[in-house]
Amino acid sequence: MSSLRAILTAKFSRAFEKQGLDPSYGKVVDSQRPELGQFQCNGALAAAKEARKNPRAIAQAVVEQLSSDPCIDSLSLAGPGFINIALSDAFLAEHISRLAEDERLGSPLPAHPHVVVVDFCGPNVAKPMHVGHLRPTIIGDALQRLMRYLGETVITDNHLGDWGTNMGILINAMRERRPDLPYFDPEKTRSFPEEPPMTVEELEKLYPEATAECKSDPAKMQKALDATYELQNGRPGFVALWKHFVNLSMTELKGDLEKLGVRFDYWLGESFYHGKMGELVDRLETEGKAVDSEGALVVHVAREDDKREIPPLLLRKRGGGYLYGTSDLATLDYRVHEFGAEEIIYVVDQRQELHFEQVFRAARRTGIAAENVSMIHIGFGTVNGKDGRPFRTREGGAARLSYLLAEATEKAMERMDEAGVGRDFDKAEKADVAHKVGLAALKFADLMNHRTSDYVFDIDKFTRFEGKTGPYLLYSAVRIKSILRNAAERGVTTGPLLPPTDAERGLMLLLGKLPDVLAGAREGFAPNYMCDFIYDLAQEFNRFYRDCHILREPDEARRGSWLSLVNIVLAELELVLGLLGMEIPERM
Repeated sequence: MSSLRAILTAKFSRAFEKQGLDPSYGKVVDSQRPELGQFQCNGALAAAKEARKNPRAIAQAVVEQLSSDPCIDSLSLAGPGFINIALSDAFLAEHISRLAEDERLGSPLPAHPHVVVVDFCGPNVAKPMHVGHLRPTIIGDALQRLMRYLGETVITDNHLGDWGTNMGILINAMRERRPDLPYFDPEKTRSFPEEPPMTVEELEKLYPEATAECKSDPAKMQKALDATYELQNGRPGFVALWKHFVNLSMTELKGDLEKLGVRFDYWLGESFYHGKMGELVDRLETEGKAVDSEGALVVHVAREDDKREIPPLLLRKRGGGYLYGTSDLATLDYRVHEFGAEEIIYVVDQRQELHFEQVFRAARRTGIAAENVSMIHIGFGTVNGKDGRPFRTREGGAARLSYLLAEATEKAMERMDEAGVGRDFDKAEKADVAHKVGLAALKFADLMNHRTSDYVFDIDKFTRFEGKTGPYLLYSAVRIKSILRNAAERGVTTGPLLPPTDAERGLMLLLGKLPDVLAGAREGFAPNYMCDFIYDLAQEFNRFYRDCHILREPDEARRGSWLSLVNIVLAELELVLGLLGMEIPERM
């Protein structure tokens, strides 16, 4: 089925077409002047320029064609030819009834779904996830959930940083600290210990220490580079030690992501593409698509119409050695040819814009990605402290993600105690609700901003049960669940939706927007559209509930209609909150 706007757009498009005009002028949008109508069509002004006619005359002709349409209550003209539209209450109730009966809530599945790969999160071995991973993980997860719901074939891939100089730094640091370990015996090639020689906490402490040492000591950095070379050429002891690093980190990272409610289809890290990079570079060089540039191998990606300098993508350094660009190009090649990707989305810091522009252009120029393959970089802003700078701990480091999650849960528990929420819950249920509330607070605070905007991390503000917050939305949804339970206990049943009164008309109109909201969020890669929608829906419902005492309504038909409306509101809230990665408790 179609949305309200889509239905009206189809009708107005036909009306313009009957006048010999382009049907695209019939596009209907939400009204900017609600006192004049619920929707408006502004196409007559643009159509008049093409037809060289009076815009008001064109608009009047459209109004005359549609004035008797049963779905429209009234049409009026304003200004030079703007058409204001008010829907029939009977049609509105009928449409929302059909929406409720549709298991897709008005969002049709595509006839030909295409394959979308979503690359997000991007942690590194030996480095715990921190506040910098919050945005790509939350935004990427919301987008992949949305696209799956809309019927796309979605593949999520967490491109783990598990290869390169950082691994050599760790290996050399372990060799200096524990030279007795069998991994450093050049004669030993098999039967290495199955248990790692360190804990994940020791690994995470070792990495920053070793990195600082290499930065201050060129000799140590050279040893780390030599260790990297030996690892990448398959030295058995180094490979065995490296596997311990990866396994320890993966366990820790998956634990953090599990707390966030985020899972991936694949964890194909940089190491997965090591053997594929050489094959790809050789192929591109043989085909003449990668060329020599002062001893290095590059793909030229600049265009004549560029407004800024776009350097070539460097594939192989002078004297050998690959770079991030090489790995990213090999990754793209794999995703296109092995996954069959038709759209590849990278949720990565917007400061990487130039890098992705180079990689995407190189993929297009070399034929790795044909014209029908979309490659999109979804950039995002930073999470800042109250001082306006990137959020840091008191010690000056990036705040660990696990600490932020724990802080959000703890603050949610405090808010629940202040509000008297969960007084009669046992310890396990109260902890579960606090976790869901804290998670909703973090996610909604991030997603309600447009992804390119920076925002200030303020856990006190995020966890409030009033205002535009995740806890407010959960509380609103739980209130609806409570109403429905009370109705069931009293034997109050739902009934057919009646044409709305003033009290519920706004709520019905808002419910009818859901398909457009989801489509708009998908098109703009903008989860904040969904956040705005459910906040408006919760507010509109709470106004309706304040004015309409559902279970005490004496008119049985109206009471049944209102209860049906409550069910539809809950269905839409549950859907959109779920797409945003939030879970509604049964009670609060």
